[in-house]
Order: sequence, then structure tokens, then C-alpha cells
Amino acid sequence: MTKAGVKNGGTKKVSRGSGGRKTALLCRAEAEDETLVTTEAEAPNGGRELEEEEAAGDGGGGLLGGSGRSGLPDVLAATTLVLPFFFWGTSMVAMKFEAVHTTPLFLGSFRLIPAGLALLVWSKYFAGTERREIDVVPKALEDWGKILVWAFVDATCFQGFLAEGLQRTGAGIGSIIIDSQPISVAIMAALFLDEKITTKTALGLAVGVLGLVILEVGPQDAGVVVDSQGNGQLLMLLAAQSMAVGTILVRWVCKTIDPVVATGWHMVLGGLPLLFVSLSTDTDLMQRLEGLGPADVLLLSYITLLGGAASYGLFFVNASKGNLTKLSSLTFLTPVFACFFGNVLLNESFNTLQILGAATTLL
Repeated sequence: MTKAGVKNGGTKKVSRGSGGRKTALLCRAEAEDETLVTTEAEAPNGGRELEEEEAAGDGGGGLLGGSGRSGLPDVLAATTLVLPFFFWGTSMVAMKFEAVHTTPLFLGSFRLIPAGLALLVWSKYFAGTERREIDVVPKALEDWGKILVWAFVDATCFQGFLAEGLQRTGAGIGSIIIDSQPISVAIMAALFLDEKITTKTALGLAVGVLGLVILEVGPQDAGVVVDSQGNGQLLMLLAAQSMAVGTILVRWVCKTIDPVVATGWHMVLGGLPLLFVSLSTDTDLMQRLEGLGPADVLLLSYITLLGGAASYGLFFVNASKGNLTKLSSLTFLTPVFACFFGNVLLNESFNTLQILGAATTLL
């Protein structure tokens, strides 16, 4: 019964009853009103604690603090976490198709520069109202300094070392080196960001690396220790560490810069040195590009827009506010997606041991 209900009801009965009945009903109404007032007074902050508990429930678990009230936000949050690794894995398959028509450094720059520009254009003109109000050109000189440092480490060094390293080492060994970077992220996050490495986390990272070893090192790779020039594995190790340091730097960069804006500019600025080196050293580049057809343009668009803009945007937005160790551990999914779609689209075969490795990684 509400206050209004008690008062209105009491008033009606008072107008119809006798004197004694009138007094009894008035006393009863007053007593019920007092009870209601007392109940409200006993509830701390007028029931505010309950509201705060419900609000706390909405900011529930997950790397990004997804909603606990409905399952849909949790599903969307999980999807945004996995999508970058899906796009990266499938882009690796697309890049195999385009290896004939491009060079590694050019493809690395093409994956970065147009993707970064697309991310900035989307943020300014096609995103939601709040995001469109964010200035895509940082004003502070300090912010540009942060972006340049991040661009050099995470874009130029990572893509450059990766492109050259892949040409000088076995595919299985190279993939294990590059995809084991979550271990470096976990160590640096513990040292510099006070993230704790629990026993469960350490065990999960170890199992993930073991799965990659089983999945990606076949008999043809067993004897590959060093390449003919002796620096292939070193380049892949440098690429892995560049990616790990870049993942850690995102927190420092995004303290004063919007994550999407920072990601876009770091891709553009990081890709320019790769493009310059490619145009200067790849003497057969123009001849290769002449062989591009409509299907190649579609694949390059996929590599740029989804394997570049969408994947990097989602990853670094998540990295700017989530647990870096847990997020980085999802990198183990990239070779699983790459191997699966390589089997479907490139007729690459799986043996029983590799299937076991993929299953181990997914654990």
C-alpha cells in the first residue's frame, strides 16, 4: 500500500463512517503512514545502497567490465575481444595470396597507412555522435611525441622485423617466436603496471605456447634452427618484443590521447618508413603491382580494413582499459584461425598432432 493509497482510502472511509469509526480509521491511517516513514528512514540513503549494488553488478566481470544484467553485452564484449585475432589470422591467409603481387615491406606499409587513415576518417565522420566530437588531430606537442614513439616501436619495428624475419626462418619456428609475445607482455605488465601473474595465468600461458609448438612445428621444421644468414630467428624475436612493448606503451599513450585517434595516427606514421624503404629497395615492386586484378584488390581491402583498421582499433581500445596479460594471451588464437582457414582456402593439410596442438591452444 502506498502513501497516496492510504490517505485517499482513509479519507473516503472517514467521510462515510460514524464518529468512533472515523477516529479508528484515522489512527490506523496515521500508523501506516508512520510505518512507511520509518521504513524509508531505516533504509540507508533512501535505498541508495541497493542502487549502488545493482550498478556494481552492471560493471561485472570480463576484461572490459561487461554488463552483468544481460547476457547480450557480455557476448558483444567477448566478440570484440576475439575479433582482432580472427582478422589477423585470416589476413595471414589473404597475405599468402598477395605475396606474388607485392613485397613484404610494401604489404606491411599498405596494411598500416590506409588502415590508419580509414580509422581516423571513421572516427571523425561515421562514428557515433560522441566520438565524432573528439578531435582527431592532437593539439599538444607531447601527445605527438607519444604517438611517434609508439608508432616506431609497434608499427615500424614490428612490421619491419616481421616482414624480413618471415623470409629468413621456418614458418613454424617463426610463428612460435612471434606468437609467444604474451609471455613478455605478462612480465612487463607485472613490472610496470602492477598486474599480478597468478598461477592460473602462468599455467595458461605455458599451455598456450605448448599448443603452438605442437601445432606449428612439423617434421619439416624440426631441423630448422638458424637460417643461412643466421638472423631470421633474431628478427622474429625482435618483432615479438616490439609488439609486446607496443602493447605496454598503449596505457602510457592513451592517458592523454583517445585510443582510436592514437591507433590511427600510429599506424599512419609507423607505416611511412616501411613504404619509403620498400620504394627504395624493392626494384621489382612496380612490375609485381601490374599483375593485380579485381580479386587482389578485394583481398588487399580485407587486409587493410579488417586486418588493419578494425583489428588494431579493437585491440588497442581493449588494451587501453583491460587486463593486458589476459588480452595478450588471446594472441594464441591467431595461428589457430590462420591454420584453419589455410586448410579451408589453401588446402593446407592437418595431421593428428596439429589438431591436438590446436585443441591445446584453445584450452
